[in-house]
Amino acid sequence: MTTIYGIKNCDTMKKAMRWLNEQGIDYRFHDYRKDGLDKKQLQAWAADLGWENLLNRRGTTWRKLPETTRETINETAAIELMLEQPAMIRRPLLDTGKKITLGFDPDAWQALLT
Repeated sequence: MTTIYGIKNCDTMKKAMRWLNEQGIDYRFHDYRKDGLDKKQLQAWAADLGWENLLNRRGTTWRKLPETTRETINETAAIELMLEQPAMIRRPLLDTGKKITLGFDPDAWQALLT
């Protein structure tokens, strides 16, 4: 089963789920805030995708962090921050069961899911 991870009120998540519905692709939605997130899962994603790619540096949650925290971030600190504040995880994260990918790209998703 394909799983899409993210936050329900995110505009990109809404676009991604709308696209999945339009394509008739069955999926399960996992809301980081509502359903939680396991540290081991996050560490596995970081190992596969790179923690730098997983960390959403464009959002307001990141920008609100103290400058010293942003400048000295490392993998361990990033994982702890993402666990504490799931909005700091780039989204959507799509897990097909065989491959995981970050961000919404309809063409890439089409190739991945068909």
